[in-house]
Amino acid sequence: MPADGGNDKQRQLDHYRVQEDGTRYTTDQGVGVDDTDNSLAVGDRGPTLLEDFHLREKITRFDHERIPERVVHARGSGAYGEFQVYESLSELTCADFLSDPSLVTPTFVRFSTVAGERGSSDTVRDVRGFATKFYTRHGNYDLVANNFPVFPIQDGIKFLDFVHAVKPEPRNQIPQAQSAHDTLWDFVQMQPETMHFIMWLMSDRSIPRSYRMMQGFGVHTFRFVNARGKGTFVKFHWRPKLGTYSLVWDEVLRVQGNDPDFNRRDLWDAIERGDFPEFELCVQLVAEEDEHKFDFDLLDSTKIIPEEEVPLRPIGRMVLNRNPRNFFAETEQVAFCTANIVPGIDFTNDPLLQARNFSYLDTQITRLGGPNHQQIPINRPIAPVHNDHRDGFHQNMIHDSDTAYSKNTISGGCPATAADTGNMEGVFRHYQEQVSGEVIRRRSPSFNDHYSQATLFWNSMADWEKTHIVNAFLFELGHVERRNIKEKVVERLVNVDGDLARQVAQGLGFSPPEATVPNHGRSSPALSMDDQPRSVATRKIAVLVGDQSDPEVVRPVMEALRVQGAICDVLAAHEGTAATFEVGRQLSAATSVLYDAVLAAAGQELVPDGYAVQFVREAFKHGKAIGVLPGAEPLLEAANLPGRQGVVDAGAGDDFSQRFADAVAAHRHWNRDHAAFPA
Repeated sequence: MPADGGNDKQRQLDHYRVQEDGTRYTTDQGVGVDDTDNSLAVGDRGPTLLEDFHLREKITRFDHERIPERVVHARGSGAYGEFQVYESLSELTCADFLSDPSLVTPTFVRFSTVAGERGSSDTVRDVRGFATKFYTRHGNYDLVANNFPVFPIQDGIKFLDFVHAVKPEPRNQIPQAQSAHDTLWDFVQMQPETMHFIMWLMSDRSIPRSYRMMQGFGVHTFRFVNARGKGTFVKFHWRPKLGTYSLVWDEVLRVQGNDPDFNRRDLWDAIERGDFPEFELCVQLVAEEDEHKFDFDLLDSTKIIPEEEVPLRPIGRMVLNRNPRNFFAETEQVAFCTANIVPGIDFTNDPLLQARNFSYLDTQITRLGGPNHQQIPINRPIAPVHNDHRDGFHQNMIHDSDTAYSKNTISGGCPATAADTGNMEGVFRHYQEQVSGEVIRRRSPSFNDHYSQATLFWNSMADWEKTHIVNAFLFELGHVERRNIKEKVVERLVNVDGDLARQVAQGLGFSPPEATVPNHGRSSPALSMDDQPRSVATRKIAVLVGDQSDPEVVRPVMEALRVQGAICDVLAAHEGTAATFEVGRQLSAATSVLYDAVLAAAGQELVPDGYAVQFVREAFKHGKAIGVLPGAEPLLEAANLPGRQGVVDAGAGDDFSQRFADAVAAHRHWNRDHAAFPA
């Protein structure tokens, strides 16, 4: 895929981009300005005059710069990309962008947290949004995904309740971007349908290392529809090329203070240096006649289809290769909606999906100032738009027609429908199915199983993942003030797994109720992050050097790591140069939580100020690889590490660089015995 972003969407956006270099200052009316530093006044110290239209314009524009932030997904980061399907899927869908392998479809992706406000930190414990807008030749298609495959609720009528529960509490607007408080956990203990989602939230999936190392799930069951009108159920799944990796909780807490923009900066920097994030789009396909063959309901958004039952089929890849030029105009104003579909893709009767189809459009009308928000450049389709919609706030088009209704004779019957012209190419036709039933407020009994897939998730975790989940429950419930809520949550956990409930109850200081439902014993290995693609590519390595470091030893190791795609950042006790290396950052302004691994290339000279010692101890505590070059041994001795797992020492005659790269590629070394090790 071309890296210059030279696609149809970028060419469209170029018409709206404004360059200020070499221009003359004017007002919004195009009037030249001679002074924009001083207000018009009577004398040097006299009153300011109301006739100063330039002053009034600047203040008015400043007062109205802000628009309402998103109620959820307010904290976001965006990037442009391009998508190509591997092979034609025309036997499944008539979607144009999925039927032609030679077609490059422009995309815009917005990653986000859910609960926090715009100014909150990136690395909170939360579900992440992964919304992709495909600018197809037949209209915009929005795949509004999350990094969890399940929702906390089954019916959209509960969405307001869940969001209100997880948001800061109304009495004091505390806590920001956190789920560790009473109202969320009160909602959980009252709504058992949340339990599968809560297991994901308490896992490391909720604290991703990077947006580039995060999966995406369409959550709902949709339909592919081919040219003959035949439907196939489909679930969408993004897989990152780099694998799926996460931070650890103690690290998360420290990252928030050191760099609240950690994930945003990581995405931006990767694209700027040409390490374009790549994701593979996969689908799970279910024939219509197999809709009811599972022990759960396909329309239940709190359930997954285990990959062991329906394997993922890779169908295409997306490369993110261009950063936005203006955050507000592009990342902030982009509007996604699950109802934005194209011919070949259709909905199912999922009650949560049906509510989202209304909600997403409705909220953008308020946030972006009216029904014409699709005319904002980032939201414009590359497909031509012709209809009888008129007027409203922020209408940017001058409709040069004598009519604004259908059907008509005055404008030659235009815009004409496909039925009028007889040309059905690229036209959306709803999937036809017979539906009947009583008008009721009642869920299907097939939605009543709230625990078996939560148990499946728990059973699928590696030991270190289970430990992290238990610790997450203890942290979260430890911040809940009302003891009865804690007890009720544990009563829910007993239905997931008795041992999980026992560990959480003991940590909270009370006895768990007896387990009445045995663990079913099933697992899905695909749910664990224990077995991921391993690579050192784009991993950030802190190289600790001193004035006495030997460049002839350090430089070849750094070069070998860079050849494999790693990013080596030289840190020293001072800025400038150290042992001929240009120092990227002084140690007092750095911290290990911003790096994936540590390469110690200096010893005794880094010990006295304590920063380097703390750096190494902290990295060890968080399971990161540590490389020790000759001369750096005193630094490791001062750190007094309780073991050498994941610590790579330079040995005579062996390939230290590769051994260290392999240790970094492992991401974390979970079998370290560091529970009692302070860092």
